[in-house]
Amino acid sequence: MISSFRNFAKTKFAGLLVFIMIIPFVFWGMGGMFSSGNTNNIAKVNEKNISTEEFIDYLNNSGVPQDYIRENLDKEIIQELLAGLISSTLLDLEIEKLNISISKDTLLKQIKTNKNFLDENGNFQRIKYEKFLLENNQSAAGFELRLKKREEQKNLFDYIGAGTISPKFLSKKLYIEENKKLEIEFLNLKNLYAKKEDITDIEINEFIKENNDQLKVEYIDFNYVVLNPKNLIGTDDFNQTFFDKIDEIDIDISNEIDFKSIISNLDIEPISVKNFKFSEDKNEIEKKIFELRKNKIDLFENENDYILYEIQNIDQREADINDQEIKSEIIDILVQKSKFDYNQQLLERINNKEFNRSEFSKIGKDSIQKIELNSIRDNKKFEINSVRLLYSLPINSFTLINDEENDIYLAMIKNFRNENIDTSNDNFNEFINKQNSNNKKSILKSYDMLLSDKYNITLNQKTIERVKNYFQ
Repeated sequence: MISSFRNFAKTKFAGLLVFIMIIPFVFWGMGGMFSSGNTNNIAKVNEKNISTEEFIDYLNNSGVPQDYIRENLDKEIIQELLAGLISSTLLDLEIEKLNISISKDTLLKQIKTNKNFLDENGNFQRIKYEKFLLENNQSAAGFELRLKKREEQKNLFDYIGAGTISPKFLSKKLYIEENKKLEIEFLNLKNLYAKKEDITDIEINEFIKENNDQLKVEYIDFNYVVLNPKNLIGTDDFNQTFFDKIDEIDIDISNEIDFKSIISNLDIEPISVKNFKFSEDKNEIEKKIFELRKNKIDLFENENDYILYEIQNIDQREADINDQEIKSEIIDILVQKSKFDYNQQLLERINNKEFNRSEFSKIGKDSIQKIELNSIRDNKKFEINSVRLLYSLPINSFTLINDEENDIYLAMIKNFRNENIDTSNDNFNEFINKQNSNNKKSILKSYDMLLSDKYNITLNQKTIERVKNYFQ
């Protein structure tokens, strides 16, 4: 499952949801079923039907593993994938109406300048292109069609956002906002949190009682053998004979041959482990077996060895405060919970305007520090998102921020100080481009709203259910 999800994250579809889905699916509404009862169509955009065959082709080309789809049916994965196809269809309709097209010469240039297909001298290599197509199971026609659609969509967005040149005063305003000096006072909250030594046995027992099911600990009994060329075929070489033996064991597992019968032919004494409980300091092999415990018998690689194991028993037991390792883990949980509760209460007071400078001085005492940030990009002390948050707040306001080590701070905005602007330097030109980009994004958001009104999206719920049933 994890590997499937990782593969999904690497597919073009993962990027497609970000790039191509102009309008959030929820804004369209779910629509009703087609009055015509045409079960071959899964959706309709204005008068254009989207057939079930088109959707299945879209799924096959998306790179999303079938197992991932199957395991996420209850999370509306089919609707999300359909949203991507509908978004793509919307863009195609807009491209067609605006008569946007990409010539064969432009496509050829895109391919011949793609760095993946160039040699060390920057020359196009046909063999590299063909190898890319083979490795990605694509035809030249299919790849070029997708490239054409991508370039057309890019041209569409460029067309919509064309001519977005900002007035100079907006660029100046942005420059001032992001480059002003910011003075803050801050307090590290770590000394105000509960310490491990402050947690009592009464609190621990009460926490266990309230969270009994969640705190149950799994113990397992298992046997395993370590397989390598030395103990399997009497040599140090990883040769074909060794791998044939490993294949035989793998086949025996598939045929549901039990562990005892498999190792009876190996003349290797198994290692027996009872009452194993996971912890980081345990044997790496045994930790891996614990992670794979849902498989009663299995074979896996571990560095230069293969491990054959069988799970004999799995037992869930209530947390035992007399087990120092478990007790230590629960104390860590309680300390983290205390931090969370403290931060949450503090934020509530700030949001409700119940926290002021007097309270800040009271809890900070002699631990309050001062710092001046040079710009919205100054993350020498605090994490960059925290810096952006600070720059968005007015003077005398409070907030919680963190640094790269995840220490939490209570901060107060003390003062802003503007810097002089030199409109002739390259740094200022960057802000002109940034403001133009901001304006372009604003235009594209307006375009989203326009499309929302322009197109009527209707879904065939019965067909969607049939597609879901296909994956079940």
